[in-house]
Amino acid sequence: MTRLLIIGSLSGELGHAARIASARGAQLTQVEGVTAGLERLRGAGADLILADAAHDLPWLLERLAEERIATPLIACGRNADAEAVLRAIRAGAREFLPLPPEAELIAAMLEAVTAAQDAPVCQDPVMRALLARAEQLARAEASVLITGESGTGKEVLARHIHAASKRARGPFVALNCAALPEALLESELFGHERGAFSGAVAARKGKFEQAERGTLLLDEIGEMELRLQSKLLRAIQEREVDKLGGTQPVKVDVRILAATNRDLQAEVRAGRFREDLYFRLNVVQLRIPPLRERGADILPLAEHFAERYSAANGLPLRPIAPAASARLMAHPWPGNVRELENAMHRAVLLAQGREIGLDAIELGAAPPEATSAPAAPVIAATAHPIAALVGRRMEEVERELILETLGRCLGNRTRAAEILGISIRTLRNKLAEYRGQGVAVPLAPGQLPESWRVA
Repeated sequence: MTRLLIIGSLSGELGHAARIASARGAQLTQVEGVTAGLERLRGAGADLILADAAHDLPWLLERLAEERIATPLIACGRNADAEAVLRAIRAGAREFLPLPPEAELIAAMLEAVTAAQDAPVCQDPVMRALLARAEQLARAEASVLITGESGTGKEVLARHIHAASKRARGPFVALNCAALPEALLESELFGHERGAFSGAVAARKGKFEQAERGTLLLDEIGEMELRLQSKLLRAIQEREVDKLGGTQPVKVDVRILAATNRDLQAEVRAGRFREDLYFRLNVVQLRIPPLRERGADILPLAEHFAERYSAANGLPLRPIAPAASARLMAHPWPGNVRELENAMHRAVLLAQGREIGLDAIELGAAPPEATSAPAAPVIAATAHPIAALVGRRMEEVERELILETLGRCLGNRTRAAEILGISIRTLRNKLAEYRGQGVAVPLAPGQLPESWRVA
């Protein structure tokens, strides 16, 4: 459930936007002004902010940047508010929501902030057995380690466990451990007191405290640095956190779920992951099989995504043609469910006529048996772009490839690193190098530049 903070009055069109968001499953909190909004973010956090452009949004965005609060803000206003909205966008607002609001646009914004929060869609017997086991474990309080390749739906399963648990009425808070540098990650996890470091102008709760009486998902846990792993272990064991700059530990009541696409046992053997933390997290392990191992889920998921994106884009729901279904079934899906979702989103937008036909299914590397075109035209089509690289420095080509891949992944560094075949740390170092050269680097939604480190 997306935690949505509304800044402004609910008596007008912003209130209508709030009601639409609530109907779409968002958990709402409302304050009247930016000062109260800042206090709310320091204490309880949020996944997204909808703010009336009539308020001093540049001031709020400046405070968020200073305090390293990486919550995306959407400025809301009418056409007459264009100047105020423009100031907010220049100050760092993520998007503009025109008023009166459109339900489809709000749905798209909510979906861009968080992963799909529907119940898992499955028909394959392997996945059905996995969901039954997950629902059985949901009633317990034990930590669960969710493993699987990138894009298999680890966060979707984590949300499903939370929804089926005794903590379902509490918050579900997710933190991507690979998206933030170590110093900022520590503050995000445990919080800080005023004056704890340069820029800490006020106390702030970390993810542990924000998830009080709920569930905390530590995504990409295998990317966490060893020093921070020891602090995390203590927090889990003692059920208390030590804030940066704090003098007393803070008790927390949180259930821990962790997710990773790494082999943590191999990481332990290599000395990159603490064995005691591994056993603490791995009370029970749920492995999500890749999509290629659960073929019975491909078409139900494709139909699910077709329905979702047809509704989100105001388009008629079209059935998937038999030839298109055959193409989907033949594809190996190296990007798993995430790749299928993107493929169906494209297909919904490209489809013409009464069906989603074969011509609307654009896939990356189709398997040989699904490809009818001869190889020669493919070679001819790629010859020119490669020839255009001759004479350029290797560093330039590498930089353009990394930045282009990151841009196409919408700033998702974990996904970009997987496509490039490098580690997230290598990618992070490369991006820091590019920033030092004055090169603009795409950021993920809600992500702050890595150069903003705790002093």
